[in-house]
Amino acid sequence: MNRNLTDGINFISKLNGRRIGNAVQLYLSYLLSRLFRKPIQWGMPMVMEIEPTTSCNLRCPQCPSGLREFSRNTGMLDLTLYKKLIEELHPDMVYLILYFQGEPFLNKQFLEFVKIAAAKNIYTATSSNAHYFTDEMAKATIESGLDRLIVSIDGITQETYQKYRKGGNLEKVLEGTRNLVKWKKKLGKSTPHIIWQFIAFKHNEHQIPELKQLAKEIGVDELGIKTAQIYDYQNTDELIPETDELSRYKKTENGYEIKNELLNQCWRLWRGSVVTWDGLVVPCCFDKDATHRFGDVSQDSFAKVWRSEPYQGFRRAILKSRKEIDICTNCTEGTKVWA
Repeated sequence: MNRNLTDGINFISKLNGRRIGNAVQLYLSYLLSRLFRKPIQWGMPMVMEIEPTTSCNLRCPQCPSGLREFSRNTGMLDLTLYKKLIEELHPDMVYLILYFQGEPFLNKQFLEFVKIAAAKNIYTATSSNAHYFTDEMAKATIESGLDRLIVSIDGITQETYQKYRKGGNLEKVLEGTRNLVKWKKKLGKSTPHIIWQFIAFKHNEHQIPELKQLAKEIGVDELGIKTAQIYDYQNTDELIPETDELSRYKKTENGYEIKNELLNQCWRLWRGSVVTWDGLVVPCCFDKDATHRFGDVSQDSFAKVWRSEPYQGFRRAILKSRKEIDICTNCTEGTKVWA
């Protein structure tokens, strides 16, 4: 069976009447909010991002975690807080992304987080730089019940790879991926759906044909080519690919600008939310430094924060003028070029 189809069937298996009904409520409230230009919010999140940690072993130059430039605290998600969130959200939540900033596998309780969510029949996903998949860890990851694993691989030679993944070792990524594929076959598991994710930059775009061949040889389930988010895109083209379809930005007389139109709407603000390792609730994954804080679930229930005035005020601002919101000005939804 086609691997993407298998993954899709697995996701559908997580649905039930309540979760489908909740998703319908979310989408209807989103459509009505766009129609009447005021925030209407029904239902609870069907997608959540919960951050295991802000710590990372690499020094990627377009990442606040890698640059060590967070103004917020660095730390590890506590199991008690995580259990509280899952207990409240699991009846309606379908999809859980155990990632925001940092390297998830640095949190020693990460696979326990996965097992707890899997026991509630939630589709679980994460993203990793794959430096910790020893044979033992790869086996434990396959056995944990994780549904989707994105592995970052931004070059097929060490020289190219380390230009962005500073401090990284490509051989560890390749070995870790092979360990995952091996144990998935040995254990007869269909999960996790293993995706190699390649962020396209000027220095690596020429390696894409060879990358496709290597992905086939190693046996990953999917290859995704992702456009890069560049913080200072107006003033530099050092990282922006020359191939137009691989870039989020277009060149103009005054430098570069983002391609997509910033419409005064955003489905992300209605479908789900992001919780940092220490319980702060923020709008989406573009708020990397948690500057827009709606509440603290270590102190309050998520439902209280979800329907709070700060959250509704942000949705109202999105519907009024998205271009005036700092985290929205470098946002694009269509980040995958092909698979």
